[in-house]
Amino acid sequence: MPSGYRVAILGATGAVGTELMTLLAERQFPLAELKLLASPRSAGKTLAFRGQALTVEPLSARAFEGMDIVLASAGGGVSRDWAPQAVAAGAVVVDNSSAFRMDPKTPLVVPEVNAAAAAQHQGIIANPNCTTILMAVAVWPLHQVQPIQRLVVSTYQSASGAGARAMEEMKQQATAILRGETPPTEIFPYPLAFNLFPHNTPLNEQGYCQEEMKMVNETRKIFAAPDLRLTATCIRVPVLRAHSEAINLEFAAPFPPAQARAILTQAPGVRLVEDWEANHFPMPVEASGQDEVLVGRIRQDISHPHGLELWLSGDQIRKGAALNAVQIAELLVARRWLRAPVAL
Repeated sequence: MPSGYRVAILGATGAVGTELMTLLAERQFPLAELKLLASPRSAGKTLAFRGQALTVEPLSARAFEGMDIVLASAGGGVSRDWAPQAVAAGAVVVDNSSAFRMDPKTPLVVPEVNAAAAAQHQGIIANPNCTTILMAVAVWPLHQVQPIQRLVVSTYQSASGAGARAMEEMKQQATAILRGETPPTEIFPYPLAFNLFPHNTPLNEQGYCQEEMKMVNETRKIFAAPDLRLTATCIRVPVLRAHSEAINLEFAAPFPPAQARAILTQAPGVRLVEDWEANHFPMPVEASGQDEVLVGRIRQDISHPHGLELWLSGDQIRKGAALNAVQIAELLVARRWLRAPVAL
């Protein structure tokens, strides 16, 4: 590999891990070394990268020696155990789990929104929840023109949000149902194929699930708006890849749809998709594999003079996880926000 930075992917064999590899290659990230890390169960596998076969290594106390950046996507428990060891070895960890998102000392970053926050890291930068990232990219440009008074969001979340095994299970469920057989439900509590259900994370005393509260709390932190009024309803739908969201925004004054459309046309990370005559607006099938968040169906809320409605679709694995992490890594490199190595 050419001269550059030493990067480790923690959770390399998962859906986000393999997408991280794809993006590092596509975006020509300056790599001197790429190390693939995973559980002992996956150690020894080989994955192709830039024409080479890289062997997946097991996690160990010395796995992070010499690494500049660790892109972690192996779950909260793994990150809590291993991220501090990576930091002690001198690396900056960009963590895709929920382990550090609400830690006051850990920046929670969407580069299109609050890139400067990454400079305040103490070795760990948190990647937000996928639905939060997609929403933030779409509504932040509007929030900069008129601060949002209240935000109501309903999500339509694909199987990809639960990982590669969940995507495969939904395929198996569809086949079983069409054959008149009982669909398997090992990953999801209920069949997702030909069905939908509220997000199956634990509920709090107010009846909100963890996924919904992630959107509330993370958006407030990213926007530096602790009093932002926001409510969410998260639904798992029988879509293989890419999430969608219906968003209602309330402002202090009218926000003409034409003005919102003009702003979003120029917004980074956004692609306007609107063909009113053909009734063609963002769809998961078109968002899959795309870097941009597709936004459209922008219209006046007929129930409120200061309300605005919009609809979006975005690739959960890509911008909702892997791409956001790689963009953070690019920030660290471009702005020289990496750390000096620390001796173990």
